Amino acid sequence: MEIYIDADACPVKESVFKVAQRYGIKVFVVSNHPKLTPKSDSIVSVVVEKTFDAVDDWISGQIKTNDLVVSNDVLLAERCIKKGALAIDPRGKILDENNIGEAVSMRELLSELRSRGDLTTGPKAMGKKHQSNFLANLDKVINQLKRK
Repeated sequence: MEIYIDADACPVKESVFKVAQRYGIKVFVVSNHPKLTPKSDSIVSVVVEKTFDAVDDWISGQIKTNDLVVSNDVLLAERCIKKGALAIDPRGKILDENNIGEAVSMRELLSELRSRGDLTTGPKAMGKKHQSNFLANLDKVINQLKRK
């Protein structure tokens, strides 16, 4: 089992590092720009080209069954789930084969509403409750994957 972080706009990287270290899991931090990461053999920083979807393409090309991706990108999550992985967003929502279709549909609906001007606000800023939910569900999904 490995964890892949879509790192360019990920507010929970440090939390992932701590939890992964506790479980002895390798983490790939994938971004278009270099990111500061702790010095560790289990944390690998990967810098890809600055092209559209380069991070998504790299992650979805590497991820395997029973791996985990941490990302806000529902379409990346869908690609990873099709390869047998699970996904979790920074607010702690776990995405799998049972709910990814609904998440993709909701993304499309919200995109349509934004383009028509019917929706002008985004999600609330990350707070302590989101961080707590993320940590609880990260632990839950890691244990779920370890049992497989």
